[in-house]
Amino acid sequence: FMDNYDQGTVFSSIDTQGRYAYGNQPYMAAWDLARLAESLIPILHEDEEEALKIAQDEISKFSVQYENQWFLGMKKKLGLFSSEEQDQSLIEQLLKMMEKFKADYTNTFRSLTLHTLENTALFESPEFKEWYKLWQSRLERQEESKENAYEMMKNNNPSIIPRNHRVEEALEAAVTNGDYSVMEKLLEALSNPYAYTADQEEYYVPPVPTNRPYRTFCGT
Repeated sequence: FMDNYDQGTVFSSIDTQGRYAYGNQPYMAAWDLARLAESLIPILHEDEEEALKIAQDEISKFSVQYENQWFLGMKKKLGLFSSEEQDQSLIEQLLKMMEKFKADYTNTFRSLTLHTLENTALFESPEFKEWYKLWQSRLERQEESKENAYEMMKNNNPSIIPRNHRVEEALEAAVTNGDYSVMEKLLEALSNPYAYTADQEEYYVPPVPTNRPYRTFCGT
């Protein structure tokens, strides 16, 4: 799972070119679908050219469908029920600032959801403060109350995620020490990631710099 928001985030030890980086996921999903379609050509239509056309027509829909679903998901993360022309820009501005200031992805949206802004580089920056005013103004223009907006945000922004360093701690305790309590406690917390309860607080903490970069291997 990604901690700091970075389009170039990649975990695989063999992906040195960033082929499967976070920002490339939509393109790689389309590529995977194309490979799947190739294997289905013989059963799509008895005529190969017609089968290819069917496959291409379906695959061509993916990008638009992905963008639409991504946009809807991001609107929910910001408590936007209605649609306005500048919504796309509002979302993109936030993500650009998050990447610029290396903000924690999960905790940023968690803080916005709880409207409690810590003293981070992102939240203290003039550009974020200006963005925050625009966002609050946008929420006020909705028919739905801010309370409803924040409630929707709670349902779409997890308070915790299975952070890589926490998973490693659980694995280390179980494999090395035969202690499964760390894993059981982690799983219990993760069983309700949108709870926003006090017992989840220890899992909010992102990894310290020495925990990065995190790498996965084929044998993991």
